[in-house]
Amino acid sequence: MKNKLRVAVYARVSTEKDDQINSLTSQKSYFADYISRQSNMELSEVYFDEGISGTQTRRRVGFNQMIKDALNGKFNLILTKEVSRFARNTVDTLSFTRKLKEAGVGVIFTIDHIDTRQSDGELRLAIMASLAQEESRKTSERVKWGQQRRMEQGVVFGRELLGYQVKNGVLSVNSEEVPVINAIFHKYTNEGKGTHVIARELTEEGLKPKRISLWSATVILRILRNEKYVGDLCQKKTFTPDYLTHKKKYNRGEEEKIYIKDHHEAIIDRDLWNRTQAELKRRSLSAAKKSRHSSRYWCSGKICCGECGSKFVSRTKKLTVGTYKAWRCYQTANHGILKMDAEGKEIGCNNNSINEKALLTCMKYCVNLICQNQNQLRREILSEIQDVCGELVTVIDEDKIRQRMGAIEEKKRKSFDAMLEGMLSKEDWKKQTEWYDNELSYLQILLEENEQRDRQYSRHKEQMDELEKTLDEILSFNEENVILFREMLEKIVVYREFERGCNRLVVWFKSLPFGICLKIKSTGRGEEYHTKILEWGFVS
Repeated sequence: MKNKLRVAVYARVSTEKDDQINSLTSQKSYFADYISRQSNMELSEVYFDEGISGTQTRRRVGFNQMIKDALNGKFNLILTKEVSRFARNTVDTLSFTRKLKEAGVGVIFTIDHIDTRQSDGELRLAIMASLAQEESRKTSERVKWGQQRRMEQGVVFGRELLGYQVKNGVLSVNSEEVPVINAIFHKYTNEGKGTHVIARELTEEGLKPKRISLWSATVILRILRNEKYVGDLCQKKTFTPDYLTHKKKYNRGEEEKIYIKDHHEAIIDRDLWNRTQAELKRRSLSAAKKSRHSSRYWCSGKICCGECGSKFVSRTKKLTVGTYKAWRCYQTANHGILKMDAEGKEIGCNNNSINEKALLTCMKYCVNLICQNQNQLRREILSEIQDVCGELVTVIDEDKIRQRMGAIEEKKRKSFDAMLEGMLSKEDWKKQTEWYDNELSYLQILLEENEQRDRQYSRHKEQMDELEKTLDEILSFNEENVILFREMLEKIVVYREFERGCNRLVVWFKSLPFGICLKIKSTGRGEEYHTKILEWGFVS
């Protein structure tokens, strides 16, 4: 018994459907039988995750606990069925197996016949892990393609919202909640009340919002801007750019949204909806004009953290050598360095602060850089835009594809005639028809994708004239003051730099399709404070 290997088992299923839960039970039974047939093994622990994707390990509680126990010496061998069960991210697979091997813990992938304790284990594992990751990518693309087609057909993806129920991809009105929606639009547009006032009144009336505990101005704004209440449907408001991280991002033009007008029963009539959107725009412009003159600092709200995405906030200290003013990530200022809170959520941030004087130095440098290279910069920008538009030009001949589709349709008819005349068996006719239908579907997809590229190309062409005008306007600035900086600046993204006294940031100007990346080093204090530009470059 002393010589036996203490074995842990890891099992995972990719969704929480009933058949996958049954799969998890089957995996457990499989390993119990496997270990019972080995004379040198004894089961130590079974770890599993249900409904967690294999492309990322951060949220896999069972997996992470297994790694922790392995490194603490609780067992010296892990059994799992195949590489794709362990992880579908090649980097994670190799990283964890190497870490385990250093701790004296091997991993056996029973179906893939890979044992990391063997000399060729890592080579074979790298190959299988790469295949597993590629399969995840293909699966992700197939899922996205299928969702796109279903969205175009009007199938609703998303949760229930106030006023509507969602079942099997269909929106239906919840009559009990309709009066609340009507009241919100009426109060805002017809009575001229603000979102804070409406939220307070709804709370006082004892009405509860859906999925959240309290009414707020943000909740009211989301309702007022939600096109579903006028009967329209807009989908793909968010998208997942990376199939490995699964992190969603707001779709700000990166992918084409799907908008279907008069898709379902409306709660708000079209006239009230249009007046509401006009009022939202009017109040937004009014607030923007006020904020332009009321912002305390020239860069207030425009400095973003490149690590966690939070805004930077101003921090001022009085020193013996003068006043020290710097900007820090909101998460850092309020929670310190990155850590986990009592509920297991990440709080804080490890990004560096940046001095106000350093920011001003960077802005002056960028403005001078633009002004000194106006003509060359203008040519490069316009050339880049032309290149983008050129890439969107139709790359396939639609006429040839339509001719090909017509020829296939003709062959389908001829094969049907041949079957009726007895020249082709019914089984062979079915196979041929299936092949023809698949080919037609593929060609139809090519046409749809080409039409989408054409629409994108047209939008870019329409924007180009406006962009040329704004380019000439922006590139003509040659002043160096905070009023100019406030008007020109879109945002500054500050990234973490490990070298002491250094910062790395990207300055983005309004309407310009590129940013200027700077690495700076600051030295001295008070009047002796100095910032040097170490390197710079354009980023798109």
